[in-house]
Amino acid sequence: MVYKQAFNLNNKIALITGASKGIGEAIARIFAAYGAKVVINSRKQEELDKVAESIRAEGSACIGVAGNAGDPIACKMLIDKVVETFGGLDILVNNAATNPVYGPVLNVEEWAFDKIMAVNVKAPFVLSNLAHPILQQRGGGSIIHISSVAGDTPDPGLGIYSVSKAALNMLTKVQAKEWGQDGIRVNAIAPGLIKTKFSEALWSNEDVLQRWSKNIPIARMGTVEEIAALALYLASDASGYCTGAVLTADGGMTI
Repeated sequence: MVYKQAFNLNNKIALITGASKGIGEAIARIFAAYGAKVVINSRKQEELDKVAESIRAEGSACIGVAGNAGDPIACKMLIDKVVETFGGLDILVNNAATNPVYGPVLNVEEWAFDKIMAVNVKAPFVLSNLAHPILQQRGGGSIIHISSVAGDTPDPGLGIYSVSKAALNMLTKVQAKEWGQDGIRVNAIAPGLIKTKFSEALWSNEDVLQRWSKNIPIARMGTVEEIAALALYLASDASGYCTGAVLTADGGMTI
């Protein structure tokens, strides 16, 4: 391996869901910075257009394609658009996630359970299956699922979200085991407390943040850029012998 080229994504085509802000946006930006052509997805075209325009202004190829990751038909249209625009796909990042409820599982209604599973588990399953033949045809590729430490240790009030991330972790391992012979690596990143809109209820309250920080050896929340750097590693040749891994990035919170 030529070490200076280990993280090079030149001529690679990447799709990132949930990429109009937060972790997904940071991943799109670092992929573009390292040479990838990037397709970003979320539900609102206007938000995607702003991010895509900003990335293009830095000299990288990027388009935004709106669609609901929880809808299999929208997933098919998304993959088709990627191939139509750039001619293929090399990297898929399943980052889109939802959690419309907070509280004990006893109070979770079926609609909420179904929505969480559709976006957090079924969407990565559907998109990965759609991407598989394209990645295989191009000689292999990398699929990255954005999971959570909640998939291993349940978060209070986030019970079904935790269940969905546990399922995503196992999907990662199953896909890695079945698809390795096709040249496709599948890994996951399990962030802890990261400063995003999704976690704003925690970090926007100084007292709550201080209580959380006491349980983190590094004594701070993480940044989206730190998660994006892990995604770059998993997307690039630097992680060529890594598949089926769930990489935890939580400042030591779950030690």
